[in-house]
Amino acid sequence: MRHRIAGKQLGRSLGHRNALRRTLLTQLFQHERIKTTRAKAQAIRAEAERMITKAKRGLAHPDPAYGIFVRRLLAGRLNSKAVVKKIFDELAPRYAQRPGGYTRIYRLGLRKGDAAEMVILELVDRPGEQKGDGARRGLLGRLRRGRSAAKPKAADEK
Repeated sequence: MRHRIAGKQLGRSLGHRNALRRTLLTQLFQHERIKTTRAKAQAIRAEAERMITKAKRGLAHPDPAYGIFVRRLLAGRLNSKAVVKKIFDELAPRYAQRPGGYTRIYRLGLRKGDAAEMVILELVDRPGEQKGDGARRGLLGRLRRGRSAAKPKAADEK
């Protein structure tokens, strides 16, 4: 029985699972969008949202020592100091007025090799992204509409 044991095991040992989680979180915050399996995305999504919320509280707290404490807490859970700086300098101010829901998951379908369900896990309200931009445009939109990833040929090219 797995009483009081939180999180998904992902078929890995404890050390491997922790390394995978750190790497996925670091890459998500660094690139603001990652392509991974659905199980991995669900395993890190809640922790990513909690990290952004902690950073927001660290910035808004009247005691500057609390902000340093939160910064060190996040640095212990991520692989890069530059990513911690990005969370505090860019992401926390970006989501200051948002009460939660900083990530979204788009389903892509099954991977050819092992039929694992693939998804894109991304941060919402990214710069350069317009409302409704993610699902309708680019590679993701073509995949959802059942078209190939190649650019469509022009009408005069036959």
